[in-house]
Amino acid sequence: MNVFGVLRVTNAVLPTMRRQRKGRIINISSIVGLIPAPYKALYASTKHALEGYSESLDHELRTLGIRVVLVEPGFTRTSFEENLTRPDRSLAAYDSVRVDMEVHMRKDVESGDAPEVVAETVVKAATAAVPRRRYAAGRLARQVRIMRRLVPESAFDKSLRKHNHLPI
Repeated sequence: MNVFGVLRVTNAVLPTMRRQRKGRIINISSIVGLIPAPYKALYASTKHALEGYSESLDHELRTLGIRVVLVEPGFTRTSFEENLTRPDRSLAAYDSVRVDMEVHMRKDVESGDAPEVVAETVVKAATAAVPRRRYAAGRLARQVRIMRRLVPESAFDKSLRKHNHLPI
């Protein structure tokens, strides 16, 4: 759904937007579209794909008056963790780590931003006279975007592993 649903909806609305020669497509990505997500590789890969698709499509459509923007939330207080995708073939070697990661995810979500933060960011992205390509939704999302750009890779990697309670 994170990728193919976006593709289907985008393909459905683009003919009208092209005829109008205006429009704005807002895709909900995640900070996980910018960084690794240990033990959530499938989810992270869908968000990475959405980032690349949206950025490329924005360049293709801009001359037609259509913009594609990304909203990138961090942890948000929703029921997200209740709907985590489980592996179809669980490997016993990862069982204890996976349980720890799920506990950690629940804590991150509980202390995350209110859903209104994301909604306000979507409104900002939808109404901006000159839209940016990316809108970080919430303090953590802004911090992660800045760190990813400015912090050396080895230091970022160490920080990510520490945050996820993984051996450094």
